Amino acid sequence: MKHFLLPALFCFLVTGSCYGQDDLMDMLDTDGGDLSEKVAATFKTNRVINAHTCETTKKGTLDVRISHRFSDINSGSHGFWGFDNVSNMRFSFDYGLTGNIQLGAGRSKVNEQIDGLLKWRAVWQTGIVPVSIVLFESAAFTPVREAILYSGADSSWVIANKNWKHRLSYTHQLIIARKFNERFSLELLPSYIYRNYIRKEFNSIDSSGVKNGIAAIGIAGRIKITKRVSIIADYFYIFSPFYRKNPAYFFPLGIGIEIETGGHVFSINFTNSSGIIEQDYIAGTTDSWRDLSIKFGFNISRVFTVVSGRSY
Repeated sequence: MKHFLLPALFCFLVTGSCYGQDDLMDMLDTDGGDLSEKVAATFKTNRVINAHTCETTKKGTLDVRISHRFSDINSGSHGFWGFDNVSNMRFSFDYGLTGNIQLGAGRSKVNEQIDGLLKWRAVWQTGIVPVSIVLFESAAFTPVREAILYSGADSSWVIANKNWKHRLSYTHQLIIARKFNERFSLELLPSYIYRNYIRKEFNSIDSSGVKNGIAAIGIAGRIKITKRVSIIADYFYIFSPFYRKNPAYFFPLGIGIEIETGGHVFSINFTNSSGIIEQDYIAGTTDSWRDLSIKFGFNISRVFTVVSGRSY
């Protein structure tokens, strides 16, 4: 599955490009033929499942989001197919500083991560410009106990080298997105994760070691099937030798359905990743779709317009 999905999704991108251009031009012509007009609603929210989208929160608005992951569905009836336990939960707040700049913060159960983010939509898709380009940056701090943070490390090394900076990790990402027509949107997400501290681990297949820095590329898409219902999916391929063919780690894949209900956008999904922020789901997915170690989850978003200190 790891090695089949990425080529298949790239073929999907090329195929969409072939039929999408004329449809997009028809959309612009219907609106008056202004080729400089910005293409709106490439995606409906700031997130697909795991991946961020090219969308930024509108100026002066606050996006309050809850992302929830239950436990593995292969737990069977005694674990009520994962519903008895929560593998992760994140609540977040994203604010539109301008129409192009979004600031955000959140807290996750996994590793007790407290994260902050910045999204800057540097390029908008128009009838002339083929894609939107967004710069995404995030930093996370884990306040877990030292015994957990340094689990497996030599105690004398910990005493001599422990540092609060070991609790920090970072994500640098470009989001390159295109809305091909009213029903189909796709994006690529070249990504680089850096963790200040990592535990020593080796791939049991080829003995390659884990590195602080990880390069990856994601692909995410949305296909609208009715006025308010869409199919969504995202997937990340990791270039590091440590992760390829490693029986202990897997590439994150999420598939779901997105539903628009008034001021809410609600998605239900399945993913093999417990992590919700990039530092966790790209670098730390240890479950496999093949073993049905997948989690049912949901993302729910509610947007508030903030005016003169009040929200509506």
